[in-house]
Amino acid sequence: MKRPTIIDIAHAVGVSKAAVSYALNGRGGVSQETRERILDVAAEMGWRASSAARALSSDRAATVGVVLARSPEVLRTEPFFMQVVAGLEQTLSAHGFSLQLALASDPDTELETYRRWWAERRVDGVLLTDLRVDDPRPALLRELRIPAVFFGTEQPMAGIPVLWVDEHDIADSAIGHLAGLGHRRIGHVQGPGQLRHTARRERELRRAAAERPGVALVRDQGDYTEGGGVAATARLLASARPPTAIIYDNDVMAVASVARAAELGVRVPEDVSVLAWDDSMLCRVVHPAITAFSHDVGAAAACAALMLLELVETGVADDSRLQPRELITRESTAAAPMFA
Repeated sequence: MKRPTIIDIAHAVGVSKAAVSYALNGRGGVSQETRERILDVAAEMGWRASSAARALSSDRAATVGVVLARSPEVLRTEPFFMQVVAGLEQTLSAHGFSLQLALASDPDTELETYRRWWAERRVDGVLLTDLRVDDPRPALLRELRIPAVFFGTEQPMAGIPVLWVDEHDIADSAIGHLAGLGHRRIGHVQGPGQLRHTARRERELRRAAAERPGVALVRDQGDYTEGGGVAATARLLASARPPTAIIYDNDVMAVASVARAAELGVRVPEDVSVLAWDDSMLCRVVHPAITAFSHDVGAAAACAALMLLELVETGVADDSRLQPRELITRESTAAAPMFA
């Protein structure tokens, strides 16, 4: 008779593979009632831990690695990464794991960090974000066989579980909200060009604009920093036909542009409406407060952490989807100027 596996037990009990692993290994992460139910079913099925699995478990570092490959200015000012780190830390610590962070100034340094961590057995797996154009990381992780989860991709990835996002509806909401206020020329201040989600957002926004008669999208390149956002805004406003509304790829660029609107020669929202792709405390405290897409970054990070723990424990993990974002309308968006 086929020897039962952790996956077989998970199916029989109706819980995740990670929950079964935690229960069988006497670790936290499951309730006492669930643990007893799992142990009873495992005993009935004749489950026995293999010596290879026990050896692998005892050799673990109980650490998950994250390399932050953004500029120091972005990491200092953008709330997104601190929310990600908080969500990861809270979830990992509850399961007996710690978080190891590293900063990388360039792609080669990031790749070398993964190689070193794995060779030195410093981590049991890694979490990644910001998939790039021609990104070398997936191939390296598959080559080294490092358990890894990608956070925020748009489609499945061969051999690597992903926490994916569908930005079709977000783009529709953004363009629909502004077009409904009478805006026909809408600006888009983008994030760094090497990131795949930058191109993905532009593609979705252009599609949403094209589906609404008379609406046009004009873009300019930012870099997620205050200075980059303001400079891109200034270029858009100096064009022969400036937009009456601007969508920003992150909160920092949007907030900086609103805070310096007087220097840019405009009033928000009387002359130009502002909408941010990411909500944060910054969007709420600036005046006027900024219309933005709210989402629970900490909960998304926690989901990615649980996916990675399941992958480390069982060797498999299913893809998951980020929760949809909600458009929070605030004072920064209003009707388009009458004679624009």
